[in-house]
Amino acid sequence: MTAGNTRKLYLLPIVLQIATLGASAQTPPPTRTLIRAGHLLDVKTGAEPAAQTIIVTGDRITAIAATASTPAQSGDKEIDLSRYTVMPGLIDVHTHLTGANNFDPLFELTMTPAKEAIIGVENAKVTIEAGFTSVRNVGAGDYTDVALRDEIDAGNIPGPHMQVSGPPLGITGGHCDENLLPAQYHLTADGVADGIAAVQQKVRQNIKYGADLIKICATGGVLSKGDDPQASQYTREEMQAIVADAHRLGRKVAAHAHGAQGILWATEAGVDSIEHGSYLNDEGIAAMKQHGTYLVPTAYLIDWMQQYGKLPAIYQQKMKDVSAVEKQNAIKAIKAGVKVALGTDAAVYPHGLNAHEVDVYVNQFGMSPLAAIQAGTVNAADLMGWTARTGSLENGKWADIIAIDGDPLKDVKLLQHIPFVMKSGVVYKDESHKQ
Repeated sequence: MTAGNTRKLYLLPIVLQIATLGASAQTPPPTRTLIRAGHLLDVKTGAEPAAQTIIVTGDRITAIAATASTPAQSGDKEIDLSRYTVMPGLIDVHTHLTGANNFDPLFELTMTPAKEAIIGVENAKVTIEAGFTSVRNVGAGDYTDVALRDEIDAGNIPGPHMQVSGPPLGITGGHCDENLLPAQYHLTADGVADGIAAVQQKVRQNIKYGADLIKICATGGVLSKGDDPQASQYTREEMQAIVADAHRLGRKVAAHAHGAQGILWATEAGVDSIEHGSYLNDEGIAAMKQHGTYLVPTAYLIDWMQQYGKLPAIYQQKMKDVSAVEKQNAIKAIKAGVKVALGTDAAVYPHGLNAHEVDVYVNQFGMSPLAAIQAGTVNAADLMGWTARTGSLENGKWADIIAIDGDPLKDVKLLQHIPFVMKSGVVYKDESHKQ
């Protein structure tokens, strides 16, 4: 090798380092979005400081400071929400985005995975535009909610952050089975499993195919043929096996439970939330407090059904019976100190009306506006295990931000009309400048 070639080899790393430094020096700093808030609602404390600016970089909140001390820099984008109260996006921990508000048995029996997927795309858009930037989807056929979540995460369609369960687990002939056809068709729902070994396998299968959480049917239900909402379905031992496997594999468990015995058994088995809780009694309340189990009341659907619902005859009496007791038992649980997370059962009534649930908590259950909002922000995020990501406006969390024309602590019905929605730094709705 000649001396000239040797010098070139020594110089090559230096040249490459200089080139790299030059390229990095030319890389522009990340674009910032400055959200100029009239008031900023701290959902943890109820404080509403005026004239605050939220700095968003990428998909995260990177700073919050007084607007007067946060001048725009070159390249910054500003969003003027100075007329509005700004707060974190709302969270609904009980949705069925791939489900439609139609309980005609023929509609149910002619449902296909393709239809579910298309319905899910429609409802995801409606839900995020209603100000709900995160949801748990607790039950969908054929893993259509897994596909929906993945397409939203990839940025291909608009929708909220999702945790999804895939097919809900239930017993043969129970609420989570398909009971409309006669025996010769041998139709069984995706999530049906009986016995400890079978439920363990089903938990593992759901996780294999993408489930973020496990949904089980601990009791009978309303919108299912031939079962009793008050009757327990899974045994305590089956539910203990489900919870043990789910928790060991990093998934929480949501239990559909109307009847008192099923609520108690599910709570003792260690589920993370009781959905509905219609016949919740003192024993169940004490157990839920002891175990730190969340109650997800799904209360507004009762009001909607009473005013607009037209259910088939096979469901009507069950809906009437459940509606007669659910709210009074939820009030008793709330007064006793059971933790509450906002869930709606959207699909039982039309998607997009989710924020009506907050109004029920305040004006029927007697919760303070702040406590009701916390049910749909900090509490819901805690139940999902997402406290580090969402539920409040803080540095490092997702830039999931909504604006309200007025003060929701004075009138929570304002949450039913959201003019501005941002999720992960992307604006999905902006009607803030409409007169």
